[in-house]
Amino acid sequence: MSFMLPAEPAHARSLTALVPDAVASLTSSSGSSALPPARSAIVVVIDGLGAANLTARGGHGRFLTSVMRKKDVARSVFPTTTAAALTSLMTGTDPGAHGIVGYRVRVPDTGVLANQLTGWESDGLDPAVWQRRPTLFETAASVGVEGFVVSREEYRHSGFTRAAFRGSTFDSAASFTDRLALALEHATAARGRLVYAYAPELDSAGHRYGWESDEWIAALEEADGAVRSLGSALPADVGVLVTADHGMVDVPSTGHVLLREGDDLVEGVADIAGEPRMLHLYAEPGLAESVLERWRASESARSWILSRDEAVAAGLFGEVDPVVMPRIGDVLVAARGRVAYYDDRLTDKASQRMIGQHGSLTSAERIVPLIRLGAYAPN
Repeated sequence: MSFMLPAEPAHARSLTALVPDAVASLTSSSGSSALPPARSAIVVVIDGLGAANLTARGGHGRFLTSVMRKKDVARSVFPTTTAAALTSLMTGTDPGAHGIVGYRVRVPDTGVLANQLTGWESDGLDPAVWQRRPTLFETAASVGVEGFVVSREEYRHSGFTRAAFRGSTFDSAASFTDRLALALEHATAARGRLVYAYAPELDSAGHRYGWESDEWIAALEEADGAVRSLGSALPADVGVLVTADHGMVDVPSTGHVLLREGDDLVEGVADIAGEPRMLHLYAEPGLAESVLERWRASESARSWILSRDEAVAAGLFGEVDPVVMPRIGDVLVAARGRVAYYDDRLTDKASQRMIGQHGSLTSAERIVPLIRLGAYAPN
C-alpha cells in the first residue's frame, strides 16, 4: 500500500536534538553546531503552542513573534502527544527507542491499557523500566552539568516526572512567570546548569475551550508576558530555548467519529488506545489485516491508516526497539482532517468534551516554535 505522508520544513530542527545542543553549548568552548557557548541553559516548554497557532494569534504573542524568525521552528515526534514528545526532548531519542509511543497503549505482558502521562501508578508502570533510555539530565551529569526542572508542584512525584526527568532536581512555582524567574535563579547560581521550565496552562485552555477561544488567547498573552520578563532579566551568557511539545487543532463535535457496538470499524478490534487523533488499534489474533482493510475503506479520505509494519518502515517512531514493538497498535489511525475518533462504548465521555486536540502528523500538530534568547539569540 502506498501512502503520502506530509512534508516537513527542511529547516526544522528535530525536537530530539534541542537538549543535546544545549548540553554541548555548556561543555564545549566552541558550543555545538547549532548553538554558541553558554554559561548555563534554560529550555522553556509551552505545552500546546504550535508554530501555526502562534503565527495565527501573533498579535497576542507579540514578544514571542518579535523574536521568532520564519525559520525558527522545530519538528516534534510522532505521535504528537505530551508524554511521547517530552520524553523525546529529555532523552534525545525517538519514541521507538524510549518506549513512550502514545498517550495510552496496551501493556504487552498484562493487556492493561496504560495511560503514559498520568496513569503510571494506577496502571502498574515502573518509570525506571518502562521508559527505556537514560535522560539527558543523567548523561549530562557525567560531564559536570547539573540539571533542574521547574514545573507545577503536583508533578513533583508523578511517575511521568520520574520517567522523563530523572537525574534532575525538582522545583516548583504556581505561575509561569514565577517558574521562569525561578529557572533564571537556578541558571545564574552556578556555571554549567541545564534548567527545564514547563507551562501546561496553554494546552489546558486549548483542550477545554479550543485554541481559537478567548481563553486560549488569554493564556497565550500570559505566556508571552512571562517570556518577555525572562528575556528582560536574562544575562548575555545564559542561553534560552523556547519551544513546545506539539501544536493543536480544534475539532468540532460534528467532527467526532463515534465507534459503537456493532460498527464495522470495531469488528475484529480487541482494544482501542492512543488518543482521539491517533488511535492504536490492537486486533484480535489473526484479524489485523481485515481491520486494516476496513479502516482504509472507510477512513482513508480523512486519516492516514497504516499497519504497524508500515509505520515502522516509514520511520514514524524512529528506530524501534524490539521490546517496544508490541506496544504499537496493529493498525494506526492518524487523523488528517478535523476529525477525532472516540470509543463511544466507554462509560466515561469526558474526553468527548475536548475541543483542542493533537496527536497526529499534520503540520499544525507537529511543527512548533524554536525561539532563541540570550546567549543563543541569532546574530
